[in-house]
Amino acid sequence: MIYEQFGVTPIINAAGTNTRLSGGMMHPEVTAAMAEAATACVDMLQLQAAASRVIAEATGAEAGIVTAGASAALLLGAAACVARLDVTQMNGLPIRIDRDQFIMARSQRNMYDRALQAAGCWIEEVGIPDRFSGAGVRDAEPEDFAAAVSARSAGVLWVAQPWSEPPLEEVVRVAHEAGLPVMVDAAAQVPPASNLRRFIAQGADLVCFSGGKAIGGPQSSGILAGRRELVCSALLQMLDLDLPAEQFVLPPEFACEGAPMRLPRHGIGRSSKVGKEEVVGLLVALRRFVAEGDEPRADRLRSRLEAVLAAMGALPGLMPEITSGPVPMLLLRLADAAAAREADARLRAHRPAVHVSQGRLREGIVQISPLALAERDLSTLGQALRANLQN
Repeated sequence: MIYEQFGVTPIINAAGTNTRLSGGMMHPEVTAAMAEAATACVDMLQLQAAASRVIAEATGAEAGIVTAGASAALLLGAAACVARLDVTQMNGLPIRIDRDQFIMARSQRNMYDRALQAAGCWIEEVGIPDRFSGAGVRDAEPEDFAAAVSARSAGVLWVAQPWSEPPLEEVVRVAHEAGLPVMVDAAAQVPPASNLRRFIAQGADLVCFSGGKAIGGPQSSGILAGRRELVCSALLQMLDLDLPAEQFVLPPEFACEGAPMRLPRHGIGRSSKVGKEEVVGLLVALRRFVAEGDEPRADRLRSRLEAVLAAMGALPGLMPEITSGPVPMLLLRLADAAAAREADARLRAHRPAVHVSQGRLREGIVQISPLALAERDLSTLGQALRANLQN
């Protein structure tokens, strides 16, 4: 394998499509498309216009672009909300800008919202998440968002999770009453495939998805979809615009009222540029993801976990469980958190190293995700689990 030429040993990634573990593996159709894309040069503006057509078809958005991951989509989306189509504001980012505030529920703060800060914005937290602290049942309310609006407000960020409050529709209502766009961080919210359309249908102005998770595209790819003028702003702040202004023609996919008559300087998203190979790979993967359907995908992923269980065999005192849902998970419940952490350490020391989800070890659960498992891994993983869970 190619990694061995560089002294790197492949692992078994049973944790899922984590970036630190290099994500998942792409279908041969996707890798073949990327390899073919690498053999020719194209105008990146025209390629992103083609991407917009594919993304709009999949999401129901007015427009879309391929970005260098979901974090880049958040950065570019924030920059678009700040600058809109004002070239002076684009050129001023991240310092000399008129709007630099994003509003979001305190309970939705996470390490990835730093992407907004990279765009020169600061986050105004609203609400008190008593329901998480155990002190009550309440969280942020729509009125909290309305009260936080100021002259410096650029937009609202809403993080898509099953437990997110208040509901997106209510946040959209108060944001739009204040003239603010709502951006949704939905990085890992597919499958189900219906979520590709859900947030736009509920009124979101921009939605960010990861391309390298369940969609199956390159790990360094993402999607920014939404209102045409905001997507246009994001694109202008990412593209290489080092050409005479008279040569630049905005494709109809991004044409909108108020489009700038002059080009900005290289934008704040220039360091987040995406290559032609990633764009093509993401588009092929997106079409495959939509075409496969949720039930066949869940069945395919479940069969991987069943093969792992078959190779592991029965272990005394262990009652494995495969969860239902769009992405089934294999749960192995050990005696307690200490036992789970010890098993995790043994698995990481195994050869080949096995990485499992870290999120449920404190519950005493070793969780196996099928998303980043290759067929060649299944038997080896089952044997590794057998060897390291019964010690």
